[in-house]
Amino acid sequence: MDPTCEGNKHTSVLLVTLSAQGHINPILRLGNRLASKGLDVTLAATSHDRKTLSSDVKSVGRIRLEFFSDGLPSDYDRSKGDRDYVMDTLAKYGPVNLLAFIRSHTCKFACIIHTPFIPWVADVAAEVGVPSAMLWIQPSTLYQIYYHYYNRLEEFPTQSSPDTTVKLPGLPVFTAQELPSFVLPTNPFPSFDRVLREVFSNIHKAKWVLGNSFMELEKDVITSMNDAGHIFRPVGPIVPASLYGEAEDVGFDLFKTDGKSDCIEWLDKQNPSSVVYISFGTLLFLSQKEIESIAIGLKRTKRPFLWVINPSANQNHETTPEFGFMEEIKEQGLIVRWSPQTAVLSHPSVGCFLSHCGWNSLLESLVAGVPIIACPQWTDQPTNAKLVTEVWGVGVKLTKNLEGVFDGEEVERCVEEVMGGRKFKEKAEELKMAAREAVADGGSSDKNIQMFVNEIICSSSSSCNSK
Repeated sequence: MDPTCEGNKHTSVLLVTLSAQGHINPILRLGNRLASKGLDVTLAATSHDRKTLSSDVKSVGRIRLEFFSDGLPSDYDRSKGDRDYVMDTLAKYGPVNLLAFIRSHTCKFACIIHTPFIPWVADVAAEVGVPSAMLWIQPSTLYQIYYHYYNRLEEFPTQSSPDTTVKLPGLPVFTAQELPSFVLPTNPFPSFDRVLREVFSNIHKAKWVLGNSFMELEKDVITSMNDAGHIFRPVGPIVPASLYGEAEDVGFDLFKTDGKSDCIEWLDKQNPSSVVYISFGTLLFLSQKEIESIAIGLKRTKRPFLWVINPSANQNHETTPEFGFMEEIKEQGLIVRWSPQTAVLSHPSVGCFLSHCGWNSLLESLVAGVPIIACPQWTDQPTNAKLVTEVWGVGVKLTKNLEGVFDGEEVERCVEEVMGGRKFKEKAEELKMAAREAVADGGSSDKNIQMFVNEIICSSSSSCNSK
């Protein structure tokens, strides 16, 4: 018998996530918080993740690791394969295999928590008579937009009306260019549209929605959603523990190269708040023109920089650090293939973050108190960029020219605007303090997590259920 079940001493919860950097880490970190509140926590990931996550270790932090098949052959390259095919196969075989795992498990789970893009987990939970919760890993603003779009509650851009603007409760007006790419008629990934449509047309299947945000950051939209009857509880920022000064963390860097980086040693030699940090995440392809524009802009500023160029996300050989024009600025900064981003953003030498505006990167920057230069590409990033610039006031956005790209002068303008004064830094420091207060004992997010834990324990207790 599983020792954690003996005598029903523990209330057990199951975490289920998509195999992606921005999904695995937030739910692992949430799981560790739940475990610190007394819950017994298991993560069920796909078998493909076994080598990356476990290395024959059966737990990480306070979380037990288990695996189920995603239906694809073990040698199929999920990172480079067709995204629609990967998602469709997981939706077909994932429910059956996850259900088999749950039924073979000795303990009965009191709750199953899943990330977006695998909405079928809620149906599996219902099949075994267990309440489910969804961890929303993008801003609360995106939840509000998707909910209204997929439930046809407002008019959105269409092929015939591509410039339609959108105004939703608790939010400013959004132009088409500021909306997430999945709601636009130009969306190139139909599988994500199908999955999101399923998520938001069946959101009632989740008893709770937990948001990776905090009340002080998105108060208006969160209040509006809860006033409308949603059970949306912000429990973030869910970011690496080191950003809060804690030693223990349960996250993984799925794209770490050789594990060694001289970033910190180099940063130690730079002046306070002097370095421009540039990173576009792990999934984005930058064109030669975009990389050249960044290089030209950096050269014009004469400011030191730390630039992460991931070769797996930039297959064109002309975008590697050793090629051509990059030689002209090598002595001005440091170009690497991987960086310990949390440590970089926390370093006193870093003055701003030129980012694609992925939500995890934005939260890390906010918790570190680092202003942002927004360079959004797709999915939630255009919306996040609007929040950065017009709602929170912690940065500026690169403006594209008539050819649809930004040039070196624009990069220079943005760097100088952010680094040349105190306005953005002061606002970033305010949000940094608010974020830390939210997750501290008795803070708004900490209270929401404790409320969630209490409700899980109560719902699994026969004494509570009988009241």
